[in-house]
Amino acid sequence: MRLMISFAALLLSVVFLQLSSGGVGPLDALSGLALDFTPAQVGFLGSAHFLGFFVGCWWAPRLMGSVGPSRAFAAFAAAGAIGLMSHMMIVDPMAWAVMRVASGMCVAGCYTVIESWLNAKVTNESRGRTMGMYRVVDMGASLVAQLLIAFLEPASFISYNLLAIICCASLMPLALTTSKPPETPQAPRLRPMIAVRRSPLAAAGVIVAGLTSAAFRMVGPVYGQEVGLRADQIGLFLAAFVAGGALAQYPVGWLADKFDRRWVLIWLSVAATLSCVTTVTLGTGSTGVIMASAAFFGFTTFPIFSVAAAHAHDFAESHERVELSAALMFLFALGAIASPVVTSALIERFGASALFAFIAFGHVVLIVFGLGRMRARPTVQARTRYVYAPRTSFTIGRLLGRERDRPGRGRRED
Repeated sequence: MRLMISFAALLLSVVFLQLSSGGVGPLDALSGLALDFTPAQVGFLGSAHFLGFFVGCWWAPRLMGSVGPSRAFAAFAAAGAIGLMSHMMIVDPMAWAVMRVASGMCVAGCYTVIESWLNAKVTNESRGRTMGMYRVVDMGASLVAQLLIAFLEPASFISYNLLAIICCASLMPLALTTSKPPETPQAPRLRPMIAVRRSPLAAAGVIVAGLTSAAFRMVGPVYGQEVGLRADQIGLFLAAFVAGGALAQYPVGWLADKFDRRWVLIWLSVAATLSCVTTVTLGTGSTGVIMASAAFFGFTTFPIFSVAAAHAHDFAESHERVELSAALMFLFALGAIASPVVTSALIERFGASALFAFIAFGHVVLIVFGLGRMRARPTVQARTRYVYAPRTSFTIGRLLGRERDRPGRGRRED
């Protein structure tokens, strides 16, 4: 309990950030369609968000070094709130894209500050429990954020104003905390090729994870509307995806620690491809069937990033973990930037099922590449521990580094 109280301010800021940033994606999609944006323009908003996310990840440590963590957090939160409140003042797809860049910067920048603060406060004894609480709060708030769409009217100033208020509320816990701010962390060097050199399969896996997650979260509402779901049902549809991903973490983690992680990645992609086919096939069925298919899709696709990251760290030294984590996040962001605009254009041309056809194609490529990599070299015998890796900032590797150095569960041979 004492540990929970000591980190309460940071965790409360995480809740507000997730509610605000998680709610704007589906709200933008439904608002854009209501305002006669094309699906391609709606998808471009999602790509703009991840472009801002990348910029925020790179800039945040440098801004913290200039003005300190508290002021950097305030600046990023203000950028996010301004972006949200500006939506209904300028109704234009390109203007909204600029606003979504601001929202993406807000998410990445604020999470960088929070994770740096957490890393400065935790000890080796409390690290496991702290990260457990952090993951539960982050995932739980993300789940609730998808459900907000049931209460947010599309293309309404009040809806965006409410999300802006929640974003501003994230400032209060850190502004009122009596904890000493952390020292500014050294910005990790961004060397994307370190991930490719350590594990080409892991690099491909995180790119496919970015393609999948961004396409579903940012363009999923377009698909939901195309198949006849109401706004509240679209929220449940997106929440089912997150819930499925949360439920998958323990069983997939157990498999990833016990068996060859390349096979785990390959079979996850096989299951993901099957879930795409199932979702398209049953897309005109009952609402319950559509929700179940979304949960199955989340169960099969959500853990791929963490399994791929664990596989990459199996081939890395301890001193490389922070830079490798940043490189994997960079590759994830590349996939996430490209995916929404491509999938929305495909939906506009070929219909709603093109979303899952594109995602299935990405996983088929990963399956083929994985099988090829298994012939190229053997896997390692002593593996790192599987860790659920949030996709929050380039500095998350500092929090997870020591956890990865702990031995994994299960056997060590292949």
